[in-house]
Amino acid sequence: MPLDFTAVDNHELSLLEFSEHFTVNDLRDATNESIDTLLKIVKPLTDAQVSFLPYDPEADDPYAKPGEEKIGWSIAHLVVHATASSEEWATYSGILARGLSYPAEPRLRYETEWTTVTTTAQCIQRLEESRRIRLGYLDVWPDQPNLEMKRDLSPRFIERFGEFNATVCFLFGLKHEVGHYAQFREVARQAKAATEGTAAAV
Repeated sequence: MPLDFTAVDNHELSLLEFSEHFTVNDLRDATNESIDTLLKIVKPLTDAQVSFLPYDPEADDPYAKPGEEKIGWSIAHLVVHATASSEEWATYSGILARGLSYPAEPRLRYETEWTTVTTTAQCIQRLEESRRIRLGYLDVWPDQPNLEMKRDLSPRFIERFGEFNATVCFLFGLKHEVGHYAQFREVARQAKAATEGTAAAV
């Protein structure tokens, strides 16, 4: 079963409180579960379907390139976005677990240019690559990780999300990814409806 962040979303628990029951092996299991969940959505799709731009009336990305702020995100776009975020936060987790502090900036994030991902095979490769990268960051955790070290984040960020130790950082990336599951499924639904309808018409 995917991670259930309901208690965090409902402000019943902080992420730090939520994280207290997770071991490194739990984080490994959660990573594999999340990647496998996304692969189940992606693998049945055709190249045309992973590239399909869906209708999304709520699309509003102020950080997007000019002209892309209001477009719906394809499956390929979602794959590169979700994996980049999880890898970013996994990176911080490995640093903090070793007892090293890390500031809010610079961010350790790299996101593959989504327009270069045009096939199902590329989406699968990116997901499996991300699995390897994230599990690799867990492998750098020492046997006795430092869970007292907190990331140096802005007061506004801490007020909103709480303090972030190594476990919280890793979970934050997964929380973001889980939050995109419904979008993945809706885009896949639209892509199948559009492309299969076109094929039937031909």
